[in-house]
Amino acid sequence: QVRLVESGGGLVQAGGSLRLSCAASGRSFSGYVMGWFRLAPGKEREFVSGIRWSSGSTYYVDSVKGRFTISRDNAKSTVYLQMNSLKAEDTAVYYCAAQPGENPRLAARWGPRDYWGQGTQVTVSS
Repeated sequence: QVRLVESGGGLVQAGGSLRLSCAASGRSFSGYVMGWFRLAPGKEREFVSGIRWSSGSTYYVDSVKGRFTISRDNAKSTVYLQMNSLKAEDTAVYYCAAQPGENPRLAARWGPRDYWGQGTQVTVSS
């Protein structure tokens, strides 16, 4: 059974930092891209950042560039999202996703070979 399990969310003041983790298990993710989406109340799901599992190439949306860093540990099958200089508008449930492909800009979809985690809440107080 393939699982993506997120952790690391919480409550932090504006300007603070959090590191999210996504532990992947159940299959090899070679040939996949991994990434993070977020869903805030009243808003559509938003892609945040992605990383190609094999090469480590990354992609960030403009709103998080320079503040967030995505990385992976192949040995631990874990993807991380280091979030610095957090803002109130970063408040959301953050979801880890895995999709087959090479482009680290993941698509908002539910494909037959896509996988999603259960989400972790990030709350930034202003």
